[in-house]
Amino acid sequence: MIRLAIQKSGRLSDDSLKLIRECGISFLSASSKLKTEATNFPLEILFLRDDDIPGYVADGVADIGIVGQNVLVEEGLQQLTVKNLGFSKCRLSLAVSKGDAYADVTSLQGKSIATSYPNLLQEFLTSKGVQADIHTISGSVEIAPSIGLADAVCDIVSSGSTLISNGLREVETVFKSEAVLVANQNLDAEKNRLLQQLLFRMEAVQKAQKSKYVVLNAPNSAIPQIKPLLPGIKSPTIIPLAEEGWSSLHSVVNEDDFWDIIQKLKEAGAEGILVVPIEKMIG
Repeated sequence: MIRLAIQKSGRLSDDSLKLIRECGISFLSASSKLKTEATNFPLEILFLRDDDIPGYVADGVADIGIVGQNVLVEEGLQQLTVKNLGFSKCRLSLAVSKGDAYADVTSLQGKSIATSYPNLLQEFLTSKGVQADIHTISGSVEIAPSIGLADAVCDIVSSGSTLISNGLREVETVFKSEAVLVANQNLDAEKNRLLQQLLFRMEAVQKAQKSKYVVLNAPNSAIPQIKPLLPGIKSPTIIPLAEEGWSSLHSVVNEDDFWDIIQKLKEAGAEGILVVPIEKMIG
C-alpha cells in the first residue's frame, strides 16, 4: 500500500480528492477522519495540515503527497516534486493599505511586512535590493496593518476578496503557485510501481481535461482543407455518410485552440459540429 498525504480541508483538499476519484479510485467517506483507504487500489489517504505535508513526505511518514508549491518551496523541499498538477492555482502577493502611497517594491524599503512565508518573501526582496523587517506570523496575516503590527502583508491570494474586505490592495506578485505531486526519494520498488500507476492515471485525466472530442460533417471536396485543422492524436477519423459525397470527421482538439479551430472549420465548409467532453485520454 502507498500512503498519500493531502490537505485536510479547503479548496486544495477538494481538488485533490476530485482528481483521485477521476483516476478511478474509490475510497470510504473521509468526513471527520484523519485517514481513509481506497477500496479498489492499494492506497491510504492521510489528511494533514498543508504545512506538514512536505516534511512528512521527506521523512517517509507519507510516501507521496499533494501540496501547494508555495508551501513546498518555503520549506526548501522542492526537490520532492514529481509532477505539476495544474489546479488550486494561487499567488503569494504583497499588499498594502488602500490609502498608502505605493510606486514600486522600493516603497517597502525599511518597512515592516507580516507573512507566513518569510523565506519566499526574503528571497523576493533580496532579488529587488530591498531591505525590510519581516514579521513571521501564522494565520490572519491580512489584519496586521489595521492593528499596527506591520505596514504591509505578504499572503496567499486567489480571488483577492479577503484583501479587499480588510482594506488592502495587492501591489506585487512574489510567487505563483499550483498543486504539485511530491514523493519520498527513497521509495522501494513496489511503492514506486504504484506511484507510476497513479501518474499514468493522472496524466490520462489531465490530457482529457485539456481536450475536446469533435465530430462534424463535411462535403468530401472540403476534406483537404479540413484535415490540417484536425490533427487529433495522429490524424482525424473519416467515415463516409449515407449521403453520397459527404463524410463525418472525428478528432480531438486542444482546449486552448478550440474556438479558433471551430471558426476555421466552419469557414472550410464543416456542418453539424458536435463537441463532446473527454473523460480519459491515453496517448
